[in-house]
Amino acid sequence: MDIPATAHTRTLAFVGQNGAGKTSLVEALLHHTGMINTPGDLARGTTVCDYDPLEKTHQHSVKLAVTHFRHQDALVHLLDTPGLPDFMGQALCALDAVDTVAVVINAQNGIEITARRMMQWAETRQLCRLIVVNKMEGELQTLPQLLEELRAAFGKECLPVTLPAERGARVVDCFFNAEGQADFGSVAEAHRALVDQVVEVDEGLMTRYLEQGEVAPEALHAPFEAALRAGHIIPVCFVSARTGAGVAELADNIVRWLPSPAESNPPLFERWPSNAERRDAVPFAASPDAERHVLAHVFKVEMDPYVGKIAVFRVHQGTLVPNAALYVGESRKPVRVGQLFLLQGKQHIPIERAVPGTICALAKLEDVHFDSVLHDAPEDDHIHLRPLEFPPAVFGLSIRPRRRGDEHKLSEVLHRLEEEDPSLKVAYDASTHEEVMQGLGEIHLASVLEKMRQQYRLEVETHVPQVPYRETVTLPAEGHCRHRKQTGGAGQFGEVFLRIEPLPRGAGFEFVDEVKGGAIPASLIPAVEKGVRQVLASGASAGFPLQDVRVIVHDGKTHPVDSKEIAFVTAGRKAFLDAIARASPIVLEPIVGIALAIPETAIGDVSGELAARRGQITGQSSARAGMAQLSARAPLAELLDFPSRLKSLTAGQGSYTLTFSHHDVVPPAVQRKLTEAYRPREED
Repeated sequence: MDIPATAHTRTLAFVGQNGAGKTSLVEALLHHTGMINTPGDLARGTTVCDYDPLEKTHQHSVKLAVTHFRHQDALVHLLDTPGLPDFMGQALCALDAVDTVAVVINAQNGIEITARRMMQWAETRQLCRLIVVNKMEGELQTLPQLLEELRAAFGKECLPVTLPAERGARVVDCFFNAEGQADFGSVAEAHRALVDQVVEVDEGLMTRYLEQGEVAPEALHAPFEAALRAGHIIPVCFVSARTGAGVAELADNIVRWLPSPAESNPPLFERWPSNAERRDAVPFAASPDAERHVLAHVFKVEMDPYVGKIAVFRVHQGTLVPNAALYVGESRKPVRVGQLFLLQGKQHIPIERAVPGTICALAKLEDVHFDSVLHDAPEDDHIHLRPLEFPPAVFGLSIRPRRRGDEHKLSEVLHRLEEEDPSLKVAYDASTHEEVMQGLGEIHLASVLEKMRQQYRLEVETHVPQVPYRETVTLPAEGHCRHRKQTGGAGQFGEVFLRIEPLPRGAGFEFVDEVKGGAIPASLIPAVEKGVRQVLASGASAGFPLQDVRVIVHDGKTHPVDSKEIAFVTAGRKAFLDAIARASPIVLEPIVGIALAIPETAIGDVSGELAARRGQITGQSSARAGMAQLSARAPLAELLDFPSRLKSLTAGQGSYTLTFSHHDVVPPAVQRKLTEAYRPREED
């Protein structure tokens, strides 16, 4: 397949709430541009992008899909993203692969949580933004209100470039037409608003516009793209993926108005001073020049059961050809790449080159991982793309294999799943001896478990993991330990005096050496700190990690023969425990922020449920179609069974996302329960 020059390339991601019709809209565009003969159907599992067995079963996207189409003289790379909040990590990955983000909004439901968040994330990544209002055919009477809501939510820059006409049977272009008939609003006013907004980015053009009163739309191409890049205009297009109304105009506008990689805002590359040290990073300017050395970024990794590991990436600089030698990140050893191919869902289409802006894939690069930078110049080994800020994984399950002997297989499968999904975190909790899998929600982890069973034939057992409580102290206190041990030969001796002080919540831990006169030799201070850190990890009063405390070692004693490292590790640990016992220790619990989308009729029930779980409502706003948005804070320990309860209260219509907020003191009854439960283990 021939790859056009960068100037004839467009990159676009469809994002938005589940049910907005993103996948159906992709099908409509592929059909209109001749890439497929018949649009696929979600219910029958025949769409290009939802090819995964889980997607076919549940009839919604669970991962980022890559496709493309040709229109006029351009190649458009189109990314379809999941809309459920549980799969937000997959949607965010698309932001580093495209120049424009199209937020697809269901005309029946209005602006939902995911749409709002994706607009904010796209702005943060300095991407051009486009709003596509889908399913317009059944909601003509509410579309004027929706347009006003868009402008209220995202700014006056939201201006329609197309408007429904003939009762939603077609759309009328408002940029090239200074007059015409639309189902609502005035085409002339929409045209004038667009031109007024665009000419504001070009002082000379504005002067000419004020003098002459009109500027030909053909002369506004460069100013329009400049306005897009600056966020000075956010075009709004109306379509119906079901009837096809507006799809042709959307395809035209993608090619006509959206920037090529040579015209878009530059990618957010940085040069780090050393491996994984971002503190002193400086911006790095990648140039969309096909003649320069290669620079590409991996935004998706997929484990294909037949092909193996597939790295999906965008070329930002240079030209990549099959059998080229590439470095992966900081690796000093180049690897020989194989065949390059474009993705059309699960279909692989071989290509002979990839230029800046090309989104393509390579198979069997074992050393590659999500966020890797591929390059062919050793001096580029410390170049990274500015890391994405993924929502924290706060919903967890403890996991173990059902059959003995499958421990190694479980470890391998979890590693593969982590490679594919940057929002999935797996860690071994040494304090509870649990392998804990954390994700963005119940549906997220349920899909992971289902994939384990179907693709990897691995049966596992799960249960709710322990809540990640923490401990801290509330008062300053002194601690002391004289450790003496005589076993017949060389003995052990170490004496430590220290004091502890509480730190502000979230401050972490500080270790301060104030020993004077060599009472404890400098060579043994690290041993004292090691003993202190043992308590930090294991806890003192309830068995949970300790935080927000300063430890100041100020005195001690040594023995000329028996003082050794192990003695001061023990003395430091016991002196710290002694101080904690005098410092009124308390247990802290994680508090999370909750963003809920629920039917307005369920507000009272959901608010009461949260109050019963020690939650507090912090905000409320109305959405369209009888939906409301609530924000709240609650202890994570009280939300372990909340997903099923929310489904019951909202008849399955409610959704929510969690974000970690802070740690706070547990109620006295919970404190007593946790400390009493710890005592038997402490005695053992």
